[in-house]
Amino acid sequence: MSEPLLKVENLKKYFPVKRGIIEALRKVPVRYVRAVDGISFEIKRGEVLGLIGESGCGKTTAGRTVLRLIEPTAGRIVFDGTDITALSREELRPFRRRMQIIFQDPYSSLSPRMKIGDAIAHPLLVHGLAEKEEAKEIALKMLRRVGLTPEEEFYDRYPHHLSGGQRQRVVIARAMVLKPEFVVADEAVSMIDVSMRASILELLESFREEYNMSQLFITHDIAVGKLIADRIVVMYLGKIVEIGPTEEVLKNPAHPYTRALIQAVPSIARRKREKKLRITGEVPNAVNIPSGCRFHPRCPLADELCREREPELVEVGHNHFVACHHPLR
Repeated sequence: MSEPLLKVENLKKYFPVKRGIIEALRKVPVRYVRAVDGISFEIKRGEVLGLIGESGCGKTTAGRTVLRLIEPTAGRIVFDGTDITALSREELRPFRRRMQIIFQDPYSSLSPRMKIGDAIAHPLLVHGLAEKEEAKEIALKMLRRVGLTPEEEFYDRYPHHLSGGQRQRVVIARAMVLKPEFVVADEAVSMIDVSMRASILELLESFREEYNMSQLFITHDIAVGKLIADRIVVMYLGKIVEIGPTEEVLKNPAHPYTRALIQAVPSIARRKREKKLRITGEVPNAVNIPSGCRFHPRCPLADELCREREPELVEVGHNHFVACHHPLR
């Protein structure tokens, strides 16, 4: 078997909580938000891994840490056989061209003072891949490629002249103009009208096929993950609770949290006879992680074992792993 393009091992990202003056004087120990708390996964070339979970589970932090847009607290990130975890900014520079991100909010990720065409051409100039005129020609072709025509007209527009769906196409074009090998798509369709989501997903799929591109597709919508992901990772409070092939995870969810997410989607959960698992409350504060299983305060199946001991990921099917003391069958 070929080596994975991306390998993440025990990745952690903790954010210190700012102390008040009195706490500092009393030398109260610094507390940390454990946004990502020891996750491991691999992504093969050309594979889409869907990272799914509620808001606050650490999905976005995981995606940005993998790209070292924010620095990891611990763990290893291996890209194409190279450990990039401790590389300097200069040493990391050649990898930047090969790894890109599509941000959730296309408006805030585009400079309001930069024309659309210039925003797409800019990465080519930064990485020295083209001169100004050639970069403009490539940007025009990319505008046409993502469906923004007439491309000459769109080139000279500013972000506020475009709709949300058009801006998202620009952000995708800006990432794809470098022909990356790996892309983190952070809630790439969450801020787009439902009617436009299918076309954006199709656009991402076409680039995947053209470039044999790997993706970490972050979403809170498990129905979107079903459409685009080869495998699914379910995160809860900084930890991976389930991982496996998309079809297997959706048909036979082994973790109560995964099943609850699936049952919350009307298009998937229409089995009238199926008893629904109801979870209550919100995701706990990542500063004060519950003891034992992190999901136990909200889990209807929790018992004393769940409250005392944190479960490890165990294989319950072919390449299907779950972290639960009482996996569903």
